[in-house]
Amino acid sequence: MKTKICIALLALMVMPAYSQSAGVGINTTTPQATLDVNGNLKIRQAPTAPSTTGYQVLAINQNTGGDFEVSRLNPQLIADLATSGSTTGVAASVYSARKAAGVTLVSATIFPTGFRSVNFVNAERTVGSTAVFSDTDNTYTVPSTGVYAIGFQFRYGTGIQAALLTNAPGVGIVRTRNAVSTLIDSRSFSGANLGLLSLTISESSVNSLYPLQAGDKISFGLTGSSLLDVNILGTSTSSFYIYKVSN
Repeated sequence: MKTKICIALLALMVMPAYSQSAGVGINTTTPQATLDVNGNLKIRQAPTAPSTTGYQVLAINQNTGGDFEVSRLNPQLIADLATSGSTTGVAASVYSARKAAGVTLVSATIFPTGFRSVNFVNAERTVGSTAVFSDTDNTYTVPSTGVYAIGFQFRYGTGIQAALLTNAPGVGIVRTRNAVSTLIDSRSFSGANLGLLSLTISESSVNSLYPLQAGDKISFGLTGSSLLDVNILGTSTSSFYIYKVSN
């Protein structure tokens, strides 16, 4: 029995651990926490959690002194960090806006022929960060490369007379990349003259997925709009949404 006790005491003496009032240190004589490990940490086996409910994540926080401290982290904070814009929990790419009145069309020499953008401004956003939209040129700036879902809707006052449709007006989405603007999608208003009946079309929209690059500027507007009545534009409404769905 005495031999076993001596062996146990010797084993404790040779262990590179030191007990202090501040904690226990392994390979350090000045532990800074209840357990302070100065070296690699290896875990041979750990059970798999069935879900995040009820669990916390252990994360490493690198202090200014160069050491690493393990902290408990709520999994929701990780989700918020991965998707955060200026509003916690909202992805940095998410943005939508609605213009209920006062629509005007903005021309730019860089735009494709016949395209004019709607004068959206940040004050009209319904969700998203102001950082991704510019009031200067009424454009959304793509924050990171990937595939984006985009929807754009325009309602033209009380409607467009079919006679104006010979100029093929419609809604369009323009991408500006490296100072080159390209119409990436469009949809014409449609209508017909049937004898004395002149149909009026008042609304059109486009929705799809688009591969975009970080820094691309997206404009939302009308194509073939030179014949549209400016007075009716003032009572028109328009809206758009955009968000990243994949890398």
